[in-house]
Amino acid sequence: QVQLVESGGGSVQAGGSLRLSCAASGYTYSRACMAWFRQAPGKERERVAHIDSADRTTYPDSVKGRFTISRDNAKSTLYLQMNSLKPEDTAVYYCALDYGSCVRPTYWGQGTQVTVSS
Repeated sequence: QVQLVESGGGSVQAGGSLRLSCAASGYTYSRACMAWFRQAPGKERERVAHIDSADRTTYPDSVKGRFTISRDNAKSTLYLQMNSLKPEDTAVYYCALDYGSCVRPTYWGQGTQVTVSS
């Protein structure tokens, strides 16, 4: 059974940085893509970073150059390094895993709140 547990959220001023972590268990690394999504109040869930089983990464323009996704296979942990944070980055951030394309992942964490103040 796949389990995903996020940590590292919090409050930060604009321009600051945070690193989110996602401890994963019960999955097969060689087949899995993983991703970070976020959802702000009143907005649709948005994928902000994706890493596939070959460690290729993608980002939307809204975070490109500021966010970096990575994973440590030895620790079964996914990370999201967020720099130059903006108030519009405020959202609940979710870790997700899938054995397909990570467009609509099957497995989700519980989410962690990130709040960026101006």
